[in-house]
Amino acid sequence: MPIFTLIWLVAGIILCLMELLLPTAFVEFIMGVSAFIVAFLSFLGLSNLWLQVIVWLLLSTALIFFYSRFFQPRQRQSKISDAVIAETLTEILPGQAGRVLYEGNSWRARCDDDNLTLTPGQKVYVVSREGTTLIIMPENVLR
Repeated sequence: MPIFTLIWLVAGIILCLMELLLPTAFVEFIMGVSAFIVAFLSFLGLSNLWLQVIVWLLLSTALIFFYSRFFQPRQRQSKISDAVIAETLTEILPGQAGRVLYEGNSWRARCDDDNLTLTPGQKVYVVSREGTTLIIMPENVLR
């Protein structure tokens, strides 16, 4: 067995074990898998060390990109995890914005349904957020 093959195998084992001890979102694991692939190529006859290092870097980068692109869970658009109750402070006319009391602060808000009018003091659910504007729905509509 060529010496570079053994070095790549040891590097792959170390990187994979490091992922178990220091989780890095599979980056070390993917680099370890790339080292195993380069060890296999070295065993097949790829003997130039610089070429092996370049193949390892390119393969690691490509696999990390592929993993992050296709296997990472998608982030939710809304930063609000669940519907939360708020209270209107002003009248909110159809298609216009008004103010609501949400988590102790006054927020700009608009109703998700452009046909509804909301009165002051009405309980509403915060269903999403667009920048600094809360998107709300009346409590009685969502029941």
